[in-house]
Amino acid sequence: MSMNYQDVTDYLNSIRGIKLGLESVKSLLESMGNPQKKYKSILVGGTSGKGSTVAMIASILKEAGYNVGVFTKPHLSSFTERIVVNGERIPEEDVIRFVEYTKLVIKNMKKNPDFSHPTFFEVVVAIALKYFEEKKVDIAVLEVGMGGRLDATNVVDPLVSVITNISLEHTKMLGDTILKIAREKAGIIKENGIMVTATEYDNVFSLFKKTCGKKKSRIFHVGNDIEFEKVNSSIKGQSFNIKVFDKKYENLYIPLLGDHQLLNAAVTVGAIEALNLRGIHVNRESIKYGLRRVKWPGRLEIVQKNPLVVLDCAKDPNAMKKLKEAVLKNFKYDKLILVISISSDKDINSMMKEIIPISDFILVTRHKVMNRGTDTKLLAEFVKKYSKNHMIIDDVKDAVRKALSIAKEKDMVLVTGSLFTVGEAREIWYKEVDSKWGREFNEAP
Repeated sequence: MSMNYQDVTDYLNSIRGIKLGLESVKSLLESMGNPQKKYKSILVGGTSGKGSTVAMIASILKEAGYNVGVFTKPHLSSFTERIVVNGERIPEEDVIRFVEYTKLVIKNMKKNPDFSHPTFFEVVVAIALKYFEEKKVDIAVLEVGMGGRLDATNVVDPLVSVITNISLEHTKMLGDTILKIAREKAGIIKENGIMVTATEYDNVFSLFKKTCGKKKSRIFHVGNDIEFEKVNSSIKGQSFNIKVFDKKYENLYIPLLGDHQLLNAAVTVGAIEALNLRGIHVNRESIKYGLRRVKWPGRLEIVQKNPLVVLDCAKDPNAMKKLKEAVLKNFKYDKLILVISISSDKDINSMMKEIIPISDFILVTRHKVMNRGTDTKLLAEFVKKYSKNHMIIDDVKDAVRKALSIAKEKDMVLVTGSLFTVGEAREIWYKEVDSKWGREFNEAP
């Protein structure tokens, strides 16, 4: 009997657990005919900036005429955002078809006594890789889920491995120091490959350089081999120059805000230059127009003016620090009204320490994803350390609407703390909501 969308939702929600390791996903893909071997790939890991970097690389490659598959996670509103070919999201009917196919493959795999059921994330990665095969992509650009060495995406053999940056995250799974986490992420560096990174830590760069030496892989580093400088910026975007070795790119432009996006753009251009060395030719015009046309919603995204409303998915202390810096540099306002919800597994105090002091009034709320949003009363306790001006409203959309009612024309409303918070808030302005999928996905963002 054929599945419908609700059946697909129920099936995926029945797949519990998060685990690191490649055995299950390798077995699943082998049963699917190893689709990941039918096209080239790029793997993008790191703590933050992965999604933006994936979006920029893909936009440039599409502009250069390549058939490009994109895998990212998690999603803002619709599951179909995760699997994209040439800017077109996977249709719902194809999601149903590929889940039915994958479910049958897993049923046959159960005959093996050593069978271990793949996780939700492994199933979705496998579906994406198989879909890219069907769509005959030339190149797939994949965002690493967690870590790198044992992440399900690490089944591919990428032309270029990117590690944007390193900071503390998922410490129970990846390790409790920057270097331990860096070792896990360095697992995506391949034999005779090319690696691009923007890490700011000397000891992390030394680790990456040593790993590349062992694997006879080249390494490009923002700050050494890749340099960039801002030319100017507005609330619409920013222009900049980039130099990769002796090659200069002047007056590039991205419709994304924040100095951290310039860093991501530098990593992107470095990755494109690395691709040129691997025989994937991309000209200057493709880089120029690919960056100019990139889209990546929910990252310092302006959804309304008068009052100004900005959405940003900052989900850890490092991202929140960059958000604070970007707000102070890029926006002019009388008062800043903050709407915030943070997942309970995050370093809440460090995040609050960054953003609360620049906020005039705070609305504490709670996103609904898998019951992972921090309880509003507990979150308010962290807020009280840095501000007395706050209010608790349990529902994200209600909290945003309250912020809008408080804000005057020259004020700014900032919604942040989690991609899930932004996803729920964004539905106020963008009506396309994946209501059938909802957000009950068994994975770590």
